[in-house]
Amino acid sequence: MSDTNPPPPSAEGLAASVKAASRKGPPPVHLWNPPFCGDLDIRIARDGTWYYLGTPFGRMPLVKLFSSILKLEDGRYYLVTPVEKVGIKVDDAPLLAVDFEVTGQGAAQSLRFFTKTEDEVTASAENPIRVVRDPETGEPAPYVHVRRGLEALIDRKSFYRLIELGTHERLDGQDWFGLWSQGRFFPIIPSAELA
Repeated sequence: MSDTNPPPPSAEGLAASVKAASRKGPPPVHLWNPPFCGDLDIRIARDGTWYYLGTPFGRMPLVKLFSSILKLEDGRYYLVTPVEKVGIKVDDAPLLAVDFEVTGQGAAQSLRFFTKTEDEVTASAENPIRVVRDPETGEPAPYVHVRRGLEALIDRKSFYRLIELGTHERLDGQDWFGLWSQGRFFPIIPSAELA
C-alpha cells in the first residue's frame, strides 16, 4: 500500500479528464460535485484571453474545451470534471460575446449572441442582458447570461451595434432606453440621461 499523494492538478490532466467524460453535447457540469483540488494558475482576462502560468493559451480548441467545464459557485469560478474541481481567476466575465444577429423588429425582435468560445444564446427572460455602469466614469459594461450563472461580457463593437437597435420604453414609471429580445425589454440607461 502506498502513501503517495495524488499529483497536483494540471491543465493537461483536466483536459484529459474532460475528453474522457464528455459525450455528445455540453458536459453536465451542474451534475458534477467533485472535491476541491486547489487553485490552478489559469486566468481569463477581460478581453476573453485565457492565460496559463502567465502565457496565453495557444490552442483555441483547448480554450473551448475548458470553457465548457466552467462553473460558478459562491462567487468563485472553477473548472470541474467528474473527479476534480480547481479554482481559476476571472478578471470580469468568464465569457466574451463577440457578435450577434438580430431577427424581427420591436418587441418581436430576437438577439442571438455568439461568444469567442462558440457558445450561442438568445437574450430572453432566462438569459437576460444587464448593463453595469462604472461609478466613477459612467462607462457601461453590458453582459448577457449564457448558462448556469455564467455571463458573457458583450464586446464594444457589438454593444455599439446594439445601441442602434435600442428604443425608449416606460418601465416601472420611468422612461428607459433599452433593447427588446424574445418579448422582453432590457433597460440600458434612463432616457433622461440621454437628453
